[in-house]
Amino acid sequence: MEAVRVALLLLALRVTVHKTEKNFENPKENNVSKQEALNESQLVAMQNTFSSQVEDLSRRKKNEEQGHHLYKKSIKILKHSKSKKEKEKAYQLLTKAADMGHLKAMEKLADALLFGYHGLQNITAAVTLYETLAEKGSHKGQTALGFMFSYGIGMEYNPAKALVYYTFASLGGNLISKMILGYRYWVGINVPRNCETALTNYRKVAYLVADKLKKNEDMLVEKVRLVEKSENLSSNNDFLDWDVHQYYKFLADRGDTQIQKAFYYFLKAAKAGNTHGMALLGKMFLEGSVAVTQSNASAFKYFTMAAEKGNAVGLWGLGLLYFQGKGVPVNYTEAFKYFHKAAEKGLADAQFQLGIIYHSGTGVRKDYKLAFKYFYLASQNGQPVAVYYLAQMYAAGTGVFRSCQNAVELYRSVCELGSWSEKFLTAYFAYQGGNIDSSLSQYALLAEMGYEVAQSNSAYILETEQVKILSKEQRYPLALLLWNRAAAQGNAFARVKTGDYHFYGYGTNKDYVTAAIHYSLAVDHHIAQAMFNLAYMYEHGLGIPKDIHLAKRWYDLASETSPDASVPVFLARMKLEVNLLLSEMQLFKQFIPSWKLSKLNNMLRPHWDLLIMSLDLPSVLVAKPSWTPVGEDQASSITLKENSFLLEETSECMIILYLCCTCYLFSHTTNCFSLKASNTLSTI
Repeated sequence: MEAVRVALLLLALRVTVHKTEKNFENPKENNVSKQEALNESQLVAMQNTFSSQVEDLSRRKKNEEQGHHLYKKSIKILKHSKSKKEKEKAYQLLTKAADMGHLKAMEKLADALLFGYHGLQNITAAVTLYETLAEKGSHKGQTALGFMFSYGIGMEYNPAKALVYYTFASLGGNLISKMILGYRYWVGINVPRNCETALTNYRKVAYLVADKLKKNEDMLVEKVRLVEKSENLSSNNDFLDWDVHQYYKFLADRGDTQIQKAFYYFLKAAKAGNTHGMALLGKMFLEGSVAVTQSNASAFKYFTMAAEKGNAVGLWGLGLLYFQGKGVPVNYTEAFKYFHKAAEKGLADAQFQLGIIYHSGTGVRKDYKLAFKYFYLASQNGQPVAVYYLAQMYAAGTGVFRSCQNAVELYRSVCELGSWSEKFLTAYFAYQGGNIDSSLSQYALLAEMGYEVAQSNSAYILETEQVKILSKEQRYPLALLLWNRAAAQGNAFARVKTGDYHFYGYGTNKDYVTAAIHYSLAVDHHIAQAMFNLAYMYEHGLGIPKDIHLAKRWYDLASETSPDASVPVFLARMKLEVNLLLSEMQLFKQFIPSWKLSKLNNMLRPHWDLLIMSLDLPSVLVAKPSWTPVGEDQASSITLKENSFLLEETSECMIILYLCCTCYLFSHTTNCFSLKASNTLSTI
């Protein structure tokens, strides 16, 4: 750049000197033409422009270097620091890097502002950043804008624009957008259903996810259902079928020092003769980590010790060493022998390796049917990469009849194991910490990617009054949409909720026919609440023909299916029997004019449940309770005297309830709301 600048300056000087010499030689040519003067001024302007551009480039390069340094520093702090103060410092550095135009810093900061990481949620600022990123061609920015248009978060609800952004981001290589498009084409959301297009999108993502799973770079996480109100992550199922060693390996890859504790724990167990300790030490030496130097010889030693005692992991380890030629010469026959012994003991990794051997024909005759068999066994035992190979075989028709549907379902299950599934943990912890908007935004993105658990969790959160990033007018239609998508994936509770939304008219118009259809579909999953609701609709002829006998049958089935339905079923059956009695008593009709009977029926219809309660509660009051509901933590400290006090308090409460029911029944005869059957238990 400097050389070019100097050359231009020399050229300009030479032209000036040459013209001066000519002026001295020929006085008649002292008058320079206007065109030449104009050319000279243009040349000077070009020189000035060029100089300023050089300075701008130099300044920009310096800013990029400084921004990259700040970005790296902030990421290092976020990765290793656990204190809130340090994380705040990291985001300050990230903000400075973003101001300097660092693309990755802008993406990281925009994500924090959208999803509320560390309490930084600011939707307006996130929109501004994502729009800037999208203009610069960032596929992450395009994906985020598509997500926000899809839900109406921070901008208008526009599914068409969302699809456009997802498409451009997918073309740019964004894996999340590819998953979203795969799900949309698979189900038919705003696009025609197309299995082959869904297959193409899912296959690209599954390939990269499977590659990371082979290297143990991604961690499997538990997907907690908020509907079930799980308070704690299960210690046995947090990471599905991954053993303790893989958990510590995962922590080690992320710089966690607990891997050292794991190593000493396994070493102590191995010295005590524990075969699992021996085998896991072999794995640690084979793979190597920050705490254990990779050693094929040590791996062979501990695998052999475990295998001699019949440990499946030890047998698999020896097979792997012979198969890969690590520490021993390559010997496919020996490898096959050890893999086969471990597979017979049900070890998924060994079954997977046998599938690989038969699929590739390494050391044996190629046999796709046997390969499919072992991949299937491994997948059933929790080997995620085996699922990918099964998908490959279904997609290509290798060893089995080609099935686009089976291939998509298998590819999709692999895609859902990607690193983005960690949002299930951060979303759950945000929800537990009371950061509802942060939790919703994270669950909503996962729901957009097709995770059924995230769809039901998002819908569940949308029903609460604590959501601030969406208005009430937006919440119920979105909740209905998500419940419906979860129901389409086999969630029976979501099916009942979808029916409720149509019954009450939440987020849509009241539609008893559609509600009855959803309840009927939920009944196939043996859901007592759906049976109860369907019985109620048969009883009153809501959306379906009135049929008292079918109503009685569905009430009975609800009671048989769930003990929790016994009380509401009892009340509903009593109401039904009284109605039948009044309608069939011809003698009763002779003494009371029909208009009075009709008036009585209309008056009491909304309050039959309260009538039955008022009639039945006296018998409950005189009955001796068989137990007192006392908290487990207080059970040991409550004396007999305290128990009798609780019984007295309970009786007084029941008497008050009885009087309230009776007074309410006879004081409210008109203009009262009707109780829906499915809410009877909660009302009680």
